[in-house]
Amino acid sequence: MASIVPVPYAVAAAVAVLAAALLYSFATFDPAVFPEYELALAAPKRNNRMLSGSERIGEGELVSPEDIAHEPQTGLIYTGGEDGWISKVAFKDSVAESVVEKWVNTGGRPLGIAHGFHGEVIVADAFKGLLNISRDGVIQVLTDEAEGLKFKFTDAVDIGPDGKLYFTDASYKYNVDQAFLELMEGRPHGRFLSYDPSTKKTTILLKDLYFANGVTLSADQTFVIVCETVMMRCKKYYIKGPRAGSVEMFVDNLPGLPDNIRHDGDGLYWIALATDSSFSKMLRQRPWIRKAIAMLDKYGLRPKTERNGGTIAVNLEGKAVAHYYDADVSYATCCNKLSHYLYCGSLISPYITRLDLTLFPATATATATTTLPS
Repeated sequence: MASIVPVPYAVAAAVAVLAAALLYSFATFDPAVFPEYELALAAPKRNNRMLSGSERIGEGELVSPEDIAHEPQTGLIYTGGEDGWISKVAFKDSVAESVVEKWVNTGGRPLGIAHGFHGEVIVADAFKGLLNISRDGVIQVLTDEAEGLKFKFTDAVDIGPDGKLYFTDASYKYNVDQAFLELMEGRPHGRFLSYDPSTKKTTILLKDLYFANGVTLSADQTFVIVCETVMMRCKKYYIKGPRAGSVEMFVDNLPGLPDNIRHDGDGLYWIALATDSSFSKMLRQRPWIRKAIAMLDKYGLRPKTERNGGTIAVNLEGKAVAHYYDADVSYATCCNKLSHYLYCGSLISPYITRLDLTLFPATATATATTTLPS
């Protein structure tokens, strides 16, 4: 029997580097240079240990609850999971008494959720498109394309005062399972759209968005705010008044990658931050590194860099008020303030996180800075 001759470490390392170089050179993935990013927005108050004191709702019964929509009439929370289920959550003061009910399975990946005016539930399903689910659970596809181009990644939705639906298609190129490639490529494949139930017409309102994500109506319902995850900013699109049809910046240079955004009815918008901006900022002008990272991710070798996820609360003018985050939070997808509780969804956790804001508030920082959170 022939003996096995050990391969010297230097030779093995050289072979590995050569293989990586060959894979890199033949990979068709071609990232672009991102626009510049300024110093991160800083809030005057913060809680950088938001997991301390937080509670878990529906642990083990929910699968990556991405969005959270509260129904005031029943007090229930609706959320969609990676397993396709829309679940109803009856939450109590005691987390142990909260009840999760599997309601309807879309057969896709429900992301954004909004409650209609007549008991229906509107769902932005990443694979199926924009759905209407009746009170008794009947699913109807409202729209799944615009201008002849199919939605690839239907993401978030909200409802206007006239019943018109405003929603995003995060990317016309990549689907939800390829979201990391969308983040790494750095090109504007996202769209912001509307759907009019009375005419059944789908209209593209904004094109060329960088990972179009969260959507919410303004407090006065004159404009819609839409988040661009890759650019770490949110824009506002006017739907009423003399500026109808125009767009301007709402908040820029966020300290993380925004996902969903919700108004709390008390003068604040809560923007979920999937991770902080440090990693993204470092790579903005280095597409070749992003290409290498995308290759590592394809083979399950990418190191985890997501950290300091959470939420930032901004006022009606887009000024930062409070920042809640934690080094151990990643892929926070929505944070909704209901009463004195903050409910947060996640792309990876099997539960909804709840934080009592009266017991664990954000507190004033010693000095307002524009550095990234630590």
